[in-house]
Amino acid sequence: MLGRQSRVGKPQKNNSMKIRVTLGIAAMMLKMADPYPAAASLGGTATTVQADQARMQASLRMTRKDLYAIHELSAANHVVVREFVSPTGIVFGVAWQGPTRPDLQQLLGGYFQHFAQVSGAQKKQGVRRRQMLVQGPGLVVQGGGHARTFVGRAYVPQLVPAGVQAEEIQ
Repeated sequence: MLGRQSRVGKPQKNNSMKIRVTLGIAAMMLKMADPYPAAASLGGTATTVQADQARMQASLRMTRKDLYAIHELSAANHVVVREFVSPTGIVFGVAWQGPTRPDLQQLLGGYFQHFAQVSGAQKKQGVRRRQMLVQGPGLVVQGGGHARTFVGRAYVPQLVPAGVQAEEIQ
């Protein structure tokens, strides 16, 4: 009888271990399958700037201003991204320049869907611009350029700290 209890207990332990290992592997696979991992982006927090730095394989330089801080990421491909962070730690604006456009889905974060809808609607209406422009009460995205020279900026007017002018986001 004791032998039976041991055999019954042992498979339960092995099954429990197998389940934990399987769940752990599944969680890692889901994390790796995410093409846009969490990163500092418009409306996000400054604590995730390091994720952008790693993703861009960039160097990071921080400059403090009176009403905000600028986290400047410089990548080996000569793309420079500046993230403007309020005293409360929220990214209220981003700006970029370089020979290619950065990943706007990464930079705009939760605002990317709105940006994509507005710019898609503009294309459907036949609006053709050399300059990118989405301007509304909840999001402003401006950009332009040509091969090897792209510049742009995006900001959320409601998140810009009092006393900061939108022109400073560049």
